[in-house]
Amino acid sequence: MSISSPEAVKKLLENMQTDLRSLSMECKKKFPPVKEAAESGIVKIKTIAARNMDILAALKENSLEVVQPFLMGCGTKEPKITQLCLAAIQRLMSHEVVSEAAAGNIINMLWQLMENGLEELKLLQTVLVLLTTNTVVHDEVLSKAIVLCFRLHFTKDNITNNTAAATVRQVVTVVFERMVAEDERCKGIVEHPPPVQGNTNRRSVSTLRPSAKDAYMLFQDLCQLVNADAPYWLVGMTEMTRTFGLELLESVLNDFPGVFLQHQEFSFLLKERVCPLVIKLFSPNIKFRQGSSAASPAPVEKPYFPICMRLLRVVSVLIKHFYGLLVTECEIFLSLLVKFLDGEKPQWLRAVAVESVHRLCVQPHLLRSFCQSYDMKQHSTKVFRDIVNALGSFIQSLFIVPNAGNSTALSAPAGSGAQGTAQGGPGAGGVSGNLTTQAAFEYRGTWIPLMTVSVQGSAKATYLEMLDKVEPPSIPEGYAMSVAFSALLDLVRGITSMIERELAVEEEAAAEFRDTHPDKQWQPQPGVHLVWEEMVSACWCGLLAALSLLLDASTDETATENILKAELTMASLCGRLGLVTPRDAFITAICKASLPPHYALTVLSSNAANLSGKAYSIQGQSVQIISPSSESHQQVVAVGQPLTSQPQGTVVLTAKNIQCMRTLLNLAHCHGAVLGTSWQLVLATLQHLVWILGLKPGMGGALKPGRAVEGPSTVLTTAVMTDLPIISNILSRLFESSQYLDDVSLHHLINALCSLSLEAMEMASGNNKEPSLFAVAKLLETGLVNMDRIEILWRPLTGHLLEVCQHPNSRMREWGAEALTALIKASLAYKHDPPLAQNQRLQLLLLNPLKELSNVLHADIRQKQLESVLQILQSQGDSLGPGWPLVLGVIGAIRNDQGESLIRTAFQCLQLVVTDFLPTMPCTCLQIVVDVAGSFGLQNQELNISLTSIGLLWNISDYFFQRGEAIIQELEMEEEALQKQAQEKGETLNRPFHPAPPFDCLWLCLYAKLGELCVDPRPAVRKSAGQTLFSTIAAHGTLLQQPTWHIVVWKVLFQLLGCVRTSSTTADKEKIESGGGNILIHHSRDTAEKQWAETWVLTLAGVARIFNTRRYLLQQLGDFFEAWEVLLNHIQSAALSKNNEVSLAALKSFQEILQIVTPVRDSVGDSFAAMGVPPVLIDPLSASGPGRPLVRSDSLVERLTRYNGAELQAPPPGEESALEDSALWWSAWNTWYRTGTDSTRPPSGPTEKFSFIPSQPFLTALIQIFPALYQHIKANFSMEDLKKLGVILHGAVSVPISSDASPFILPSYTEAVLTSLQEAVLTALDVLQKAICVGPENLQVMYPAIFEQLLLFVEFSCKPPQYGRMETKHVANAKYNQIQLFAPAEWVALNYVPFAERSLEVMVDLYHKTACHKAVINEKVLQNIIKTLRMPLGLKYSCPSESTWKLAVSSLLKVLSIGLPVARQHASSGKFDTMWPELANAFEDFLFTKSTPPDNVSIQEFQKNEAVDVEVVQLISTEILPFANFIPKDFVGQIMTMLNRGSIHSQSASFTEAEIDVRMREDFSKVCFETLLQFSFSNKVSTPQEGYISRMALSVLLKRSQDVLRRYVEDERLSGRCPLPRQQVTEIIFVLKAISTLMDSLKKTQPENVDGNTWAQVIALYPTLVECITCSSPEVSSALKEALGPFKDFMQPPVSRVQNGES
Repeated sequence: MSISSPEAVKKLLENMQTDLRSLSMECKKKFPPVKEAAESGIVKIKTIAARNMDILAALKENSLEVVQPFLMGCGTKEPKITQLCLAAIQRLMSHEVVSEAAAGNIINMLWQLMENGLEELKLLQTVLVLLTTNTVVHDEVLSKAIVLCFRLHFTKDNITNNTAAATVRQVVTVVFERMVAEDERCKGIVEHPPPVQGNTNRRSVSTLRPSAKDAYMLFQDLCQLVNADAPYWLVGMTEMTRTFGLELLESVLNDFPGVFLQHQEFSFLLKERVCPLVIKLFSPNIKFRQGSSAASPAPVEKPYFPICMRLLRVVSVLIKHFYGLLVTECEIFLSLLVKFLDGEKPQWLRAVAVESVHRLCVQPHLLRSFCQSYDMKQHSTKVFRDIVNALGSFIQSLFIVPNAGNSTALSAPAGSGAQGTAQGGPGAGGVSGNLTTQAAFEYRGTWIPLMTVSVQGSAKATYLEMLDKVEPPSIPEGYAMSVAFSALLDLVRGITSMIERELAVEEEAAAEFRDTHPDKQWQPQPGVHLVWEEMVSACWCGLLAALSLLLDASTDETATENILKAELTMASLCGRLGLVTPRDAFITAICKASLPPHYALTVLSSNAANLSGKAYSIQGQSVQIISPSSESHQQVVAVGQPLTSQPQGTVVLTAKNIQCMRTLLNLAHCHGAVLGTSWQLVLATLQHLVWILGLKPGMGGALKPGRAVEGPSTVLTTAVMTDLPIISNILSRLFESSQYLDDVSLHHLINALCSLSLEAMEMASGNNKEPSLFAVAKLLETGLVNMDRIEILWRPLTGHLLEVCQHPNSRMREWGAEALTALIKASLAYKHDPPLAQNQRLQLLLLNPLKELSNVLHADIRQKQLESVLQILQSQGDSLGPGWPLVLGVIGAIRNDQGESLIRTAFQCLQLVVTDFLPTMPCTCLQIVVDVAGSFGLQNQELNISLTSIGLLWNISDYFFQRGEAIIQELEMEEEALQKQAQEKGETLNRPFHPAPPFDCLWLCLYAKLGELCVDPRPAVRKSAGQTLFSTIAAHGTLLQQPTWHIVVWKVLFQLLGCVRTSSTTADKEKIESGGGNILIHHSRDTAEKQWAETWVLTLAGVARIFNTRRYLLQQLGDFFEAWEVLLNHIQSAALSKNNEVSLAALKSFQEILQIVTPVRDSVGDSFAAMGVPPVLIDPLSASGPGRPLVRSDSLVERLTRYNGAELQAPPPGEESALEDSALWWSAWNTWYRTGTDSTRPPSGPTEKFSFIPSQPFLTALIQIFPALYQHIKANFSMEDLKKLGVILHGAVSVPISSDASPFILPSYTEAVLTSLQEAVLTALDVLQKAICVGPENLQVMYPAIFEQLLLFVEFSCKPPQYGRMETKHVANAKYNQIQLFAPAEWVALNYVPFAERSLEVMVDLYHKTACHKAVINEKVLQNIIKTLRMPLGLKYSCPSESTWKLAVSSLLKVLSIGLPVARQHASSGKFDTMWPELANAFEDFLFTKSTPPDNVSIQEFQKNEAVDVEVVQLISTEILPFANFIPKDFVGQIMTMLNRGSIHSQSASFTEAEIDVRMREDFSKVCFETLLQFSFSNKVSTPQEGYISRMALSVLLKRSQDVLRRYVEDERLSGRCPLPRQQVTEIIFVLKAISTLMDSLKKTQPENVDGNTWAQVIALYPTLVECITCSSPEVSSALKEALGPFKDFMQPPVSRVQNGES
């Protein structure tokens, strides 16, 4: 119920009236005035109640009067009345109805009571009520009230004293609370303080509000009092103690810091009054040195515990609350505090100082402020550092100070027990000797127990709270150490948690900032970080020194744990702040503590050296970082081998080492992110511990306890045995937790592992000691757990493992490879996000180390690499995607020096790729597959692999063919992308065979690879590759775009031909002994040269076939002509090679390319052209005739689709292509000509044994080419060319045959058969003459040349050709002695007779057709024929073959029968003039031959031969003599002479009588005579010319008759009775008949026609006729009779002379 409610007011009125009535009753007798006053008071109250609505306000107004009766009551000094009055007054006060004036009166009244010593407690109560219920008391009234309380505090009564003290405290609080309330009320009002007068510092009090003024005056006087000065405001104080004053000051400062901070006046007081006061009071403590005599004459010589302790409390408050105001002052306080920790100060002083320091240590924010204000200012004391260092040196001093020094401190009885144990040393085993060992520190013989002093994080002091103690208390042993230890731990905990909290806040802010402004960079406030860093920098050395010492000295597991935790949190904090040196120092400390003492570990010792160089001087005392002491009082738990290369021996691990190891693991596990470079220290230490404990790596890199065998000297206690799996587990978890590290930290971890591993590698390479595999195993483990971001650590990780793989120590190397391949396999199998298939860069990164392994020379590593490739292919082959180039690179990284097994493994991988994975890989990799397959073909370790790989290339080409469409699309997309990139960079796209489309490039690469294999040193490989190359081009060449063929031709085919040609011509001619084992080499392949010859043959044939089958396509290329030339050049050089196999094959290829037909554009083509389809596509089927091979088999539709979009130029119209064509053919002709000339040119000098002579099949083939070739060049075939041809034909026919081949080629001499070469030569000429025959006029000038050629051949029948100066055996010479096989080096010329004869027949045939041709006439062909025939005709029986002259005669007759009419016809032109003598000679040579017939000629033969002669004469009589007038006279004369000669028998003496009539050629003579006579009958003589011939014939006839008659007469006379031979009789009869005939004709002739000579000759016959009358033969007689009869006509009488003379 509130005091202002109607009920409360009513109650108050009632109570007041009751009180007044009671007062009036009490005072009725003794104090009437009081009674009256009381009664009037009742009336007053009633009146107020009746008249006023607001009764309480009215009461307050009238409170002077209302209170008066009670004040009077108190004045009576009667206890009962006084108590009643005081109660009534308190009631009024509590209802707040007392005015200021009334309050003043009340206070005055209370003062009087106090002075009289009445009702002291009641007084205090009243004052308290008065001051707490309202604020009416101010100024002097208030001060009086306060003084009243103070005075009551110093009474003799203990209760009063204490109550008064409490009241004073409360009143002081009230004063300040009022001020706070007042400030609250006036918050909104802005004050304008008047300007400050003069230069004074102090603001005049007048500016303060009332309550504030009171508070100010009060505080000021408190300071005066403590300083033992008179108060200004608290007038009437009689006495005061410093301790109470200090306590009051402390409470005000502690409870109302706001007042001092908000009001300048109060701040001023603090600065001007409080701080100097504290400093002054501290002086005895400062000057005092324990154990020294009092040096100063100051009144207080020894430090006084109560004051000192209270001062420290005040200082704590000042520092805590007003640090910001009193920066300088605090600096002094803190420095003093640090000094109090000195060893020379009394023990109690050090204890309270440590407690104060502890208080500071639990306020991290305060510590931060120190750091900001002092340590970070330039010329300021490094206060924060000093505090920490002081703590450190304090702890050290506790260990170092000799016991003697402690005795004074420990003299108090409380410590005596403890002291005994301390003197007893560590052996005492604890304070009370009970079983549990007491927690303690023990170092170099000093043993200090550890007590629990406060809950962590709060500084609950013991001695700072002893406000009632006047004497310094005794401090138990170990207390100071325990407080200092707690302070250290709290300091670490406070600082670290504060900074970490702020860091967390900052990180959150940063994250938020990044979310909202993704584009901007987060900027932290720089100052904050600097403060944190400064704090750590300032404190770490001191902390480390103290903690290391404590860690070494600790014998208690919990303490050790706390120390380690402190070191760990500091290390972590330093790490987070990036302070490397302190972080490494703390970590080094933990590491050293983990290892056995004096364990030589370079990483740590070098680090410690850096630190131990820094000795910190604290107040002149040097603080060294203490290295662990060697005497260990710890339980030994393990003995093992050191990993270091220090002298062999064992090392000992204690439980504390293991505990530290666990901390180390914990550090690495939880704070790995901030370890950075100190991973090195941590891991090095762990590696050594792991080694000492004998843990070895197992699968996946986890460490397992090794078997006892592995470390015989490792001894483990059961305690540690149970720990081992846990340690091993933590170790694994540590590396698993690396997945939570950020990237940078992860890199640090990897780097550290790598350098550890490098050390291990160095150690392992020197000796055969087993290597430490810790680092490699852990690298593997780290890699495996960080698969999700493997990318960032992949390079350093694998880079290092690659180095390990090259290590000479096989175990080390093996682990390196194991780790690397395991990582690669795992990383490929891991489900990355995005998946590898979409993250090409990552995939390449992952596969790269696999490729790098190819550079390692150790076979075991390569084996591992290839095995893992095989596994990767089997498991991830489908998803390798962009990784294919690398994988293929690995497979293809084979070298010949690697041995079979590696090559075999690699080849297995390749086979798997080709059989299973071609469809899954990007098409851009197909080229690599080709290259790799090719490289397997080229390796020379294993022939079978080479051959199989060529098979793979064929399979690959098949794949290209089947998947063409898809591959083209993909490659073209890729190409566009590359093109774009290249353009952006401004470069040109650079890839092999560039201008060709990508798909074609793929083919080209395949062809090029096969081409390389075609020139492999091994014949089997060459053969297989050659067949494959040409088969692929034949099977799949249609896929190539037209321009690509250009590259195929030039870069693939011709290049290959060139290489093969070079290799073949330079190949070794040494005989190869039989191949390995039992393989025999055939003699045709027993030199490298012969083996290369086979390759050359294959290659040339293949290229020619392509030119043949793809001609229609190649001709579209711009430089088909050049290509054609090059091909011909190759054919030529092959044809001219000195190897029969090659040369013959070259001609076959030549023949092949010449059988080509160019596709003709026909109607089909035109219709397609209308559709825009290039005519190349049109199958030449429609127009294919017998000479047109079917070039293409695939359907037109297929091709249309294939070429669609590829713009091909239409072939040029007919004429141009014909021109171009003829150019090609002429080029072919030139090649043929060069080949022919070179191969048939006889050797110039005397032939050596080895000069090469072309074989017959070669020459035959060569000549057989001509007809086909000629078909295409006949249009422009000139005389010049014909001559060239002639030379070659002649040469070819002249070439002899090697004797060992002769039985196969030569017919036996009896058969008149032509060799195929001779057939070919004649065919060639035949083709020519047929062409000329149907050709245009201008061609016909060539006839004579052909005749010439044929005639040359005809001559061979009598005069075989010479081949250079070569010695040849002529078959003809062996006519009568059978051919035998000559010595192999000899050469045999052919039997040319059949050839010559055939040529002759051909010639006659030809002449038959061409006799009338102008050219034939002009060029005197007939004469030449006759001239040539003269030779066999003249030789007649001497001809090599009898058939020859017979053929010659018959040919001559045929020729003349045709030629003579022509000759007569052209007689006038004189073109035949020279022929006649030639003809006459021919007749003469033949008819009267100089050669005798052989003896063995039979009569039938002879008669046959005579018949031939007769035929000739008949020809003369029918074809020549009748036309004598067209024939030169000389010729006719010669003929007549010949006839004459023929008609006279010439008889050889050798004839037997029986044969004589046959041998006399009677028929011949008769014919001759008849012919002569026939001419003499010529009565058609119309021209003088004719008459001349008849005269000649007549004169010959008469002469002949005369001779015959005369001989007959003689013979008749000589023969006596014997009859003459029959033919002679016949002859005479014939002559006689002829004479009679002649006479008749003479009779008919005009006499003037008859020459006088003739008459004379006729008359001269007469006497001879007369003599014949005696003959005995009746036939002769009758003939004679007829002959003599006509003579009567001549018998006329002689004419008279005169007459005669006249005439």
